[in-house]
Amino acid sequence: MSSFSTKHLLGIKNITAEDIELIFQTADNFKEVINRPIKKVPSLRDITIANIFFENSTRTRLSFELAEKRLSADVVNFSAGSSSVKKGETLLDTVNNILAMKVDMVVIRHSGVGVPHFLSRKIDANIVNAGDGTHEHPTQALLDSFSIREKLGAVGGKKVVLIGDILHSRVAMSNIFALQKQGAEVMVCGPSTLIPKYIDKLGVKVEHNLRKALQWCDVANVLRIQLERQNIQYFPSEREYSLYYGVNKELLDSLDKEIVVMHPGPINRGLELSSDVADSEHSIILDQVENGVAVRMAVLYLLAQQR
Repeated sequence: MSSFSTKHLLGIKNITAEDIELIFQTADNFKEVINRPIKKVPSLRDITIANIFFENSTRTRLSFELAEKRLSADVVNFSAGSSSVKKGETLLDTVNNILAMKVDMVVIRHSGVGVPHFLSRKIDANIVNAGDGTHEHPTQALLDSFSIREKLGAVGGKKVVLIGDILHSRVAMSNIFALQKQGAEVMVCGPSTLIPKYIDKLGVKVEHNLRKALQWCDVANVLRIQLERQNIQYFPSEREYSLYYGVNKELLDSLDKEIVVMHPGPINRGLELSSDVADSEHSIILDQVENGVAVRMAVLYLLAQQR
């Protein structure tokens, strides 16, 4: 088996199509592991991993922690809310103090763009980016692509539309890079206020009409409206957003084909997605959650081989 091309997972931009395929092949094996009665393997038994989260997270944090424990790693959880960061300690001091306890790998989420990249140049541990500001969220994009591959057989040649808050979404950026590296066509759809001005430079299509976007695609990845990152009003009201860009059953039934619906979570039900779509046969949202553990196991395992 070939090896991973990099010591860290900082972003999809920094890895190759071969790396992505290697992660997926490894995740296939781990998916078998997590579906059997004994769900643990001793692959990372001598590795200590610190989960350092400076932003709130439920799904990503639990998924990483579960992946680490399934691989038999020793796990240290660090939450900025209850740490010395509150007393003015710098990011680098915080991380160095954790590393002084002989930590091998760091999974970090931070509101600052580029923080994982900064740490990778300063410390010896393997770094996994669990989301940096509005920049990238590589493991989410990998589990999204893995879920498409599982459902449709391949990612290459498929048409995928990302719907909603593209401007504030690190999931959107990582997905665009991952899908393009695998040969998929990518479109973004949403109100013009939530589409970045530079987006066409990335080689993606832009569509403001939701029905046209859904008619075009094989897969619709509906993104969360990130109200916590919005310091100005980007659309008149939630009701109006839902009217023009909410995906509901009536809209899906009016298409002349079946499409796959995804969402990285957490869902604002009734805003981006109606419940009858989120819980329908179109949706692979719970598959994404399950696949997240297998994909993160694969990433951690492959990075540990680099040590």
